Amino acid sequence: MATDTETDGIGDTGRRQDRERTGNAVVNWMEGLSEAAYAYLLLLPAFALLTLVAFYPMLRTFVMSLRADQTRGLDPLGGFVGIENYVDILTGNARLARQFLDVGLTSSFPFVELGTPFFQQALFVTLAFAVISVVMETVIGFGQAYVLDQDFRGRRWVRVAIILPWAVPIVIQGMIFFLLFQPTVGFGSDLMQSLGIFSATPLANSRDAFIIILVADIWKSSAFMALLILAGLQSVDRSLYDVARVAGASPWQRFKLITLPLVMPALLVAMLFRTMDAMRVFGLIESTAGCTTVPSLTCLVVEAMFGGTRIYATAAAVAFGTALVIGLIIGIYLLLFRDTEGGMY
Repeated sequence: MATDTETDGIGDTGRRQDRERTGNAVVNWMEGLSEAAYAYLLLLPAFALLTLVAFYPMLRTFVMSLRADQTRGLDPLGGFVGIENYVDILTGNARLARQFLDVGLTSSFPFVELGTPFFQQALFVTLAFAVISVVMETVIGFGQAYVLDQDFRGRRWVRVAIILPWAVPIVIQGMIFFLLFQPTVGFGSDLMQSLGIFSATPLANSRDAFIIILVADIWKSSAFMALLILAGLQSVDRSLYDVARVAGASPWQRFKLITLPLVMPALLVAMLFRTMDAMRVFGLIESTAGCTTVPSLTCLVVEAMFGGTRIYATAAAVAFGTALVIGLIIGIYLLLFRDTEGGMY
């Protein structure tokens, strides 16, 4: 008769063999997957995490946007109203907490009349800010990266000087430009006024404040673009330039036929990241001129949510509309990725 010890040993051996068979089956199943299926399998945890932290809150936001604002009682949301909040936002009938542009201005915000509904004002400001800032930062960042990609004495210190603005926190960055253009504190206001560019109080003027915020963002974020583009430049095979020189190609031809096509994937990734970040601009505006002077979509969400009147459903509608706009821009970028060298990056 087998002892208890022998029985336990046989049981452990059987369980170990079962685990080994199960493990071998899993390994065989994974080895039978195609490369694409195996890649998606590895990305599955990331997709699950993304669903948890991004898609579920977005779905909840959309559900909130389909209900009415409830300014009284304990429940901040009323009954189901469908897309009524979206219609009110687009037609200017949404009950926002306060006016976003200074109605005392005699002139309109650039290309936008003061009577335009708040959402359109904020949408225009956000899109204009994103387009102008990303284009300028891409051009300046590309130039900085192209210089840093060359061999010269002191390149290390030049890199530090270029990257340093990116290390400045947004609030500190906003306060720097706020103080710089304060009429009684900084010299920027007097200088620009003497040149006939700005008014006496630029931070209280929508046009002037918009330009100041653009300059502040370009000053900081060009370094980010330079870093990403520099990574793309340094991945280019240097022997290609040697062959091009032997063939008699000019510097412009080497840039057009070698540098630009090979760095384009990194360039598009950098532009995508910066565009998404620019579409969410809030901290720089609030710490420099304030959302009442230069509104953005994020300003609209924050003001509707915390502006003193509980209009959570309207805030959710603006937030979801902002997400849709950003998603549309991402889709456009993905089309550009697909057309780059005939493949998707």
